[in-house]
Amino acid sequence: MKIAVAQFEPRDADKSYNLSVITDLTRKAATAGAKVISFHEMCITAYTHTRNLDREALLNLAESVPDGPSTRQLIGLARTTGLTILAGLLEVDHGKVYNTYICVTGEGLVARYRKIHPFINPHIEPGAEYCVFDLMGWKCGILICYDNNIIENVRATSLLGAELIFAPHVTGCTPSAMPGRGYVAHELWENRDTHPDILRAEFQGPKGRGWLMRWLPARAYDNGVFYAFSNPIGYDGDHLKNGNAMILDPYGEILAETESFDAQIATAQLDRKKLELAGGTRYKRARKPSLYKNIIGRANRSRTIPHWMERETQTGSPNTQ
Repeated sequence: MKIAVAQFEPRDADKSYNLSVITDLTRKAATAGAKVISFHEMCITAYTHTRNLDREALLNLAESVPDGPSTRQLIGLARTTGLTILAGLLEVDHGKVYNTYICVTGEGLVARYRKIHPFINPHIEPGAEYCVFDLMGWKCGILICYDNNIIENVRATSLLGAELIFAPHVTGCTPSAMPGRGYVAHELWENRDTHPDILRAEFQGPKGRGWLMRWLPARAYDNGVFYAFSNPIGYDGDHLKNGNAMILDPYGEILAETESFDAQIATAQLDRKKLELAGGTRYKRARKPSLYKNIIGRANRSRTIPHWMERETQTGSPNTQ
């Protein structure tokens, strides 16, 4: 199966514009021979700006799935291009709002996943189940952004049969306790055409790609799965993001990656033979759950607050456009 991952700079709450970019990139993926394309977290609505919205504003932005206009438009796009499309939006269901990621074909909705660890806004409800589904003979799973940071989520999705995990994100270039992390200066983005090397060094360093390389290949390797990571490039709300959408194999090797500052896709052919040969596959077979099931299942009060949000409550917002 040949798949594509995408990066683009969304506009806050501008569904029409964001869907137009999704349409263009989907057509490019079709021309490149891909059968599946995966976009970033809440790519239809944009993400970071929603932290400042009240419940009424969130409800006005949210849509039902699969009957809402954005889902219907994606299904139509999938029908005309022949691609399977994965994209994120705000969903409303029985008065509750979710950070939702959907998979559609020309025939309709294939899968829906609700982010288990939402933190951007207290009015967004957490999802309560994992998602594994069939796609062209592959078992696929979805974990949205922070969900991938909790290694139990990745292991559980893998144990449920996932061979390929779609990991839509809006991440990178925010403060962290890790040395070298932090915001990227707005001036570097403004000067990206005249001084691209300076911005690229920031995006490729510990604020962006360097941080991804500390954990993303490990998720693929430890679980013996392919990973499709997507992320915006440029501004999402007032946060500058580094892109680096990429596809990784079960060895943790990068098969393809976006590298520009523009809307772009990266494509790769997935080889099923790697699933059986991967170390992670052997490690899952070697497990002894009787030793640690009570430890892993021990009660815990879940707290999902990223370092950058804690910092912003003390110092205010980052660079603005």
